[in-house]
Amino acid sequence: MYDDIRYETDGGIATITIDRPDVYNAFREQTIAELNVALREAFDDDGVYVIVLTGAEDGFCAGADVTEMPDWHEEMSKEDYAGYLRGVQNVVRQLRAGEKPSIAAVSGPAIGAGCDFALACDLRIVDEDARLREGFVRVGLVPGDGGGWLLPRLIGESKAKEYLLTGKDIDADDAVDLGLAVEIADDSLEAATDLAAEILDLPALAVRRTNALTDWEQTFEDYSADAIDYQWECVNDAEHHEAIAAFTEKREPEYERQYS
Repeated sequence: MYDDIRYETDGGIATITIDRPDVYNAFREQTIAELNVALREAFDDDGVYVIVLTGAEDGFCAGADVTEMPDWHEEMSKEDYAGYLRGVQNVVRQLRAGEKPSIAAVSGPAIGAGCDFALACDLRIVDEDARLREGFVRVGLVPGDGGGWLLPRLIGESKAKEYLLTGKDIDADDAVDLGLAVEIADDSLEAATDLAAEILDLPALAVRRTNALTDWEQTFEDYSADAIDYQWECVNDAEHHEAIAAFTEKREPEYERQYS
């Protein structure tokens, strides 16, 4: 089903790997189509609780593979180009909209749209060689995949514009200092999988609804109304009852689940 990515599930964790290591996992149109399908599969699968997004070998995603792209202004209409770009944007849209937590395991370059894929995840873990770059201005483009919206909300407008307007790298140390990354790990995928397993051990409905409540765009009144609805759902959830019983009885909770 997939040629440019790998999709694997293990014990409730779905790992999506962009698998074009010869070009540092730069994507072509087929890659984007497969990413969109894989994300839908992960979010729709009741046996998946956490999603890990990563790249094969020494790179996360180096953005668009220009050797696989047409000469845009000569071979495509604006409508055709908009259709292509919406496909890339939809990867970001799915990651932002999904309630299941997503974790980016970033090794090596995450550039352009590849950077935006990492920023769209709920959490990021980097290794020492990771570098995130909104490098669109360096090639005469704008951040059309979400970076100009995501980065200011993650690190503040002024600092975000420094990176957006210069196209310079955010290295691993800066990513942690800016709050973009949870940690620097020797093996970002292993650390991301460990973090996913930690989240997996918690009541799933509470995790999903907490993730949904953390919405940059909502007002406090909207937050408060949603919190009442979500809290009531959780009060009536079997995993909440088991978590309370386990706490009272001083034991580990045992949730009845079917994992993919």
